[in-house]
Amino acid sequence: MNDNGNTFLGLLAGTAIGAVLGILFAPDKGVNTRQRLSDEADTAKHKISDLAHELKEQALSTASTQKKSLDEHVESIMTDVSYKAEDVISTLEKKLKDLKEKNKNLQKS
Repeated sequence: MNDNGNTFLGLLAGTAIGAVLGILFAPDKGVNTRQRLSDEADTAKHKISDLAHELKEQALSTASTQKKSLDEHVESIMTDVSYKAEDVISTLEKKLKDLKEKNKNLQKS
């Protein structure tokens, strides 16, 4: 998880803890306190769910971008290798032609 995610989780946890402590120490009936705690828990649950969804989307986006970048890099390498292989083949064919010519000249002599 990145620093922004950790910071957000820290703020979320601090807010939830502060809300729970505030409700527990506030002078109110037990029924009202339990309802507030339940409401705060639901709110925290939704915030965490939203954060998890956002982090999942970021991870998928990053993975997709990295895959595309890797595919482009592999394609570039394959193109370079292909051109270099053609150069090597051309050079070898030229040398083979020269050797055949020399061999032909030696056989005439």
